[in-house]
Amino acid sequence: MSNLPARIAPQDVITRIRGHAVILDADLAALYGVAVKSLNEQVRRNPDRFPEPFMFRLTASEWERLRSQFATSKGRGGRRYLPYAFTEHGAIMAANVLNSAQAIQMSVAVVTAFVKLRRMALSVEGLARKVDELERKYDKQFKVVFDAVRRLMTPPEPPRKRIGFSHE
Repeated sequence: MSNLPARIAPQDVITRIRGHAVILDADLAALYGVAVKSLNEQVRRNPDRFPEPFMFRLTASEWERLRSQFATSKGRGGRRYLPYAFTEHGAIMAANVLNSAQAIQMSVAVVTAFVKLRRMALSVEGLARKVDELERKYDKQFKVVFDAVRRLMTPPEPPRKRIGFSHE
């Protein structure tokens, strides 16, 4: 099982890889209340239900990049295989093949999280288009304002965890 807390929200484990919003297999298994091994076994048993747009295996470099973002240990234990990444449709399909009450219940929360994420992305894109239209319409004296609005629309960099001991 994943190291996720029991009450983790689906939107907290959705990440972007290859331009897709995805949930990694360990996080999806934790949400659905099954072992990662069981989830991946069902995926292998039902390959027709999981075509490339629904799910894909991470490359070694993608996995390393994610591990470095989350500051996970490279010590003993861990995974033998690279993780699967499930898109919204793959997460729904996983709930169907697992067919447990928790998987079905959580699949609704997972889909809702993906829908909210999509709406947020569309609203930011719409706002960016409007700013572009206004910028074309007005002269250069407003360039400073438009640049400031664009900076405000850019998501902040996630804070990096400090490594080492604190002297507190």
